[in-house]
Amino acid sequence: MDENLPQYELYAIRYATRAGKRSDNFIFGDPHDAPMDMDYFVWLAIGPERNFLIDLGFSAETAARRKRDFLRCPIESLRLLDVEPTSVQDVILTHLHYDHAGNFKLLPAARYHIQEPEIHFAVGRHVRHQHIGGGFEVEDVVDVVRLNYARRVVFYNGPAELAPGVWLEPTPGHTVGQQAVRLHTQRGWVVLASDACHFYENIMSGRPFPALDSVSQSLDSYDKVMAMVGGIDRIIPGHDPLVLKIYPVARQGLEGIVARLDLPPNMDAFEPK
Repeated sequence: MDENLPQYELYAIRYATRAGKRSDNFIFGDPHDAPMDMDYFVWLAIGPERNFLIDLGFSAETAARRKRDFLRCPIESLRLLDVEPTSVQDVILTHLHYDHAGNFKLLPAARYHIQEPEIHFAVGRHVRHQHIGGGFEVEDVVDVVRLNYARRVVFYNGPAELAPGVWLEPTPGHTVGQQAVRLHTQRGWVVLASDACHFYENIMSGRPFPALDSVSQSLDSYDKVMAMVGGIDRIIPGHDPLVLKIYPVARQGLEGIVARLDLPPNMDAFEPK
């Protein structure tokens, strides 16, 4: 049956980074204080008839305020893959945290696909607490409200087939409405987990990233993500620098910037640490 599905090219575009330590990236810390940096990505799925941008990244201004190392505009970077930002019709938002849901104004033609519990969470009573509200940018959330009034947001409550070969899969835990994206590619199904797991090691060790709404749901989502495709070589985490090390470069000259995820990874270089 899958042979009849379209095959999407899938790319990870690195737009920012920050230096960190292992203790930053696991709930309850880590006994080792070795460096463990974090990369920031948006993802682009290019299909034979339809393209999907997954997440929006943040702006240079947000990077400066939050002390992140901004490398390039994630939306302008679509041109590296010959996609004009003004042509983008569909954006999947995995969740509404600042590093995934900024830059709305740079995509004037897009409509946005979100799990409905996420917007309730982002405007609900719990965001008054810094542990939860600190992950959102108020203006980004307000932009979603404005776009909804403009009929440019599509909300879902549960799994949904967005197009042949593109599935939205709720994976709560990090946020209430976090969703992963399951895509059909030339190597079969791949799950773009986004922040359902930040690093490969989070899912492999069963130790979630500390910014989360529910430990138990995060762990359940790890199991769900793995069950979707059956192997770590078909899971793309949201922030792991390993992605650029194990996947082939998209094109010559884009080393360290754009990786191609619909091709098999080099698992010999897979060393989560």
